[in-house]
Amino acid sequence: MGIIRSSFPFLMGTLSGIFIAQNYNVPNIKKLGNSTVSMAKELEQKYRKPKSRNDDV
Repeated sequence: MGIIRSSFPFLMGTLSGIFIAQNYNVPNIKKLGNSTVSMAKELEQKYRKPKSRNDDV
């Protein structure tokens, strides 16, 4: 009885996640994360201080 009671929330969450993913337009989290990282890198490159000549030594 204990294993059924403890696994019930996990099973309901899994089933509701499957239902939502199939019936609604859910964004791809991995693609969203990769695009956010690339935008942050571009922003960093844009506003980075230029290297001075003394830093090369």
